[in-house]
Amino acid sequence: MTVTDQSVTSLNHGALQQKAKDHLWMHFARQSVLEESGVPIIVKGEGHHIWDSTGKKYLDGLSGLFVVNAGHGRQRLADVAAKQAAELAFFPIWSYAHPSAIELADRLADYAPGDLNRVFFSTGGGEAVETAFKLAKYYWKLQGHPTKTKVISRFVAYHGTPQGALAITGIPAMKAMFEPVTPGGFRVPNTNLYRADEMGFVASPGASEAQAEEEFGLWAANRIEEMILMEGADTVAAVFLEPVQNSGGCFPPPRGYFQRVREICDQYDVLLVSDEVICAFGRIGSMFACDDFGYVPDMITCAKAMTSGYSPIGATIVSDKVYEPFRHGTTAFYHGYTFGGHPVSAAVAMENLDIYEEEGLNDRVKENGPLFKQTLEKLTDLPIVGDVRGAGYFYGIELVKDKATKETFDDAESERLLRGFLSKALFDAGLYCRADDRGDPVIQLAPPLTIGPSEFDEIEGILRGVLTEAWSRL
Repeated sequence: MTVTDQSVTSLNHGALQQKAKDHLWMHFARQSVLEESGVPIIVKGEGHHIWDSTGKKYLDGLSGLFVVNAGHGRQRLADVAAKQAAELAFFPIWSYAHPSAIELADRLADYAPGDLNRVFFSTGGGEAVETAFKLAKYYWKLQGHPTKTKVISRFVAYHGTPQGALAITGIPAMKAMFEPVTPGGFRVPNTNLYRADEMGFVASPGASEAQAEEEFGLWAANRIEEMILMEGADTVAAVFLEPVQNSGGCFPPPRGYFQRVREICDQYDVLLVSDEVICAFGRIGSMFACDDFGYVPDMITCAKAMTSGYSPIGATIVSDKVYEPFRHGTTAFYHGYTFGGHPVSAAVAMENLDIYEEEGLNDRVKENGPLFKQTLEKLTDLPIVGDVRGAGYFYGIELVKDKATKETFDDAESERLLRGFLSKALFDAGLYCRADDRGDPVIQLAPPLTIGPSEFDEIEGILRGVLTEAWSRL
């Protein structure tokens, strides 16, 4: 298929590149690349494909940035945005309200498990995490425990870029240039089963693979208890965990992990925050991934796919227990965002969630997720592929130098492999995805929930060709 739409072909690629070089500061990117050679400019999306300003078509294997779950080019979402903007383009929810925010809060509370019934809106995931951090500290002050201010998260986990969220993020290199960040963040081992032995875990003699996985889950969860006791339970406010950890390459929770974490948090009066900025809204299979893994947190943070990216929004969903101190009297949570719960974004979110239900997108993930995994696991016959892991429509492929020893690449090798070859080669081959080394080198996939078996095969074929070439270059 070639692009003939006038809105695409009439674009002046060279002029756009020059303007980008002159004025655009990209996010999480080396400006030197833009300065020296320009960058891909994406101008159109339809279904699970995108096109660049030269007219080339790509399979969107990352849903933009774990966002466009319902797919690109949904005219009904654009129409709803226009209709809402014409009726009420903006009004804050600072002591006032509007129907879109009210209806969306009601719907999210219905989807959320347990007694998570209150919704505090923001404009993105980092703000949602920031909100949860501040609320956790304030909640414990109101409960008469003002020293409960610390938060626990996992090695290599990413939770956002605001100063508070950055303190929860477990990637040292992302924080070094901004030190000192908000104090109080402490790290525990993640659930990378592939490298469990390197974290100090030893399975029981004779344990089966399934038994070893369950033992590892309990071991990893117990490290949270260990950290709480080390710091003092009277100083720890909350534990922040993603259902499937993104950074490092899609670490799913071993069986029993979250059940044990819930027990620990209850035992020591620590709030459990399920950071579902990526995992919510069908990425794993349910509206909220905590349901996929069988636990009820005290708060859920979410954003991204709530609107499938057609308008920005985020939310922190809070339990009745955490909300209780604010129900009466003069107590207020003095925190908010001008565009939190924006009328247009909330209206788009409602329509997007209608699409989910009408088209059964969550059920589609539950049905096809195992096949997606099986298709990607075919790549383990390649010498460069050490592990394939994840859940639902969210997978990471870890790359290694030696499969027998699990030897990884050093920093210089990883730089040459990921940025020197793989990122561009995969894109040139028609697949937009992520080649990342926050942790060990991985390729990450999180395609729109609309894809199925034929696209799984297409993704596997592209990856096989590019990874085979990458190994030959090594």
